[in-house]
Amino acid sequence: MKPKNCLIFGASGQIGRNLIRTLTNNNIRVTAFTRNIHQKSYILKTQANPGYLDIVEGSIFDYELIKKLFSETDTCINLVGILFEKGKNNFENIHVKFPKMLSILSNENKLQKLIHVSALGIENALDSLYAKSKLKGEEEINKNFNKSVILRPSIVYSVDDNFTTQFMTMLSLLPIFPLYYKGLTRFRPIFCKDLAHSISEIILRDIDENIIEFVGPEEMTFKEIIEKLLDSINKKRLLIPLPILIAKITTRIFELLPKPLITMDQLRLLKYDNIPSGKFKTNFDLALDANSKFKDEINKYSYMWKEEGEYSKKN
Repeated sequence: MKPKNCLIFGASGQIGRNLIRTLTNNNIRVTAFTRNIHQKSYILKTQANPGYLDIVEGSIFDYELIKKLFSETDTCINLVGILFEKGKNNFENIHVKFPKMLSILSNENKLQKLIHVSALGIENALDSLYAKSKLKGEEEINKNFNKSVILRPSIVYSVDDNFTTQFMTMLSLLPIFPLYYKGLTRFRPIFCKDLAHSISEIILRDIDENIIEFVGPEEMTFKEIIEKLLDSINKKRLLIPLPILIAKITTRIFELLPKPLITMDQLRLLKYDNIPSGKFKTNFDLALDANSKFKDEINKYSYMWKEEGEYSKKN
């Protein structure tokens, strides 16, 4: 049975905005939860067909508000996640306690489905606090609600990401770029629009697979990703493998920034490949195809980092 209403947490992020558009185009009403309606609503309102979107402002720690919203929805989608800790937004609160609360409320309100976005490769990175918190959050969800679908995507990229855009900014400014672990870590980047479409298909087709590993069509090393980004912005840079000791020292400096370029925990994560484990089905196994090619998609927005800017766009 197609849900009448989807409650989305993390709706203003890159996945959320694409997902709102896809769901409302399929005549599904969406309630988007955001912590700042004044900053986010003007963006979110442009993503939905008229009458299909409600925007609610609040804190994810406001239990009573969230409990009320659960009584009015059929499906919950959790897109909330952080890459580094800051104050109350720590891994335990965001990746463990919050998903636990959502799973308990999903069970109490007999929801049709809880879809939770986790991360790929976390079962191997046991020395990472991020990875351990993600795994613990998954365990809490499965313990409390048996109609949950957990998605483990590789790197999700788009014009609104914090990955390709950040690296293109750095590559456009720095003459030398460091390669951690010799740049050999492997990834299967997935385009954000493909992931959002797949999430909507999970709902529409009522897919009940517990854990799905989400990847794009191409496997690339970190070095190959950087080389593709350089080619896309028409830049040449010296790529230097960075000894781990120096990498740790520079990372400690980066951690002093309000929004760190990389943290020690992320440095540890980079040791581990971000590709399918073979233990679970992938999106391709379930005909949730994600065929967008990395170079094709980044070429559509890389003009912003070229010297000619918008004038470099092809007609």
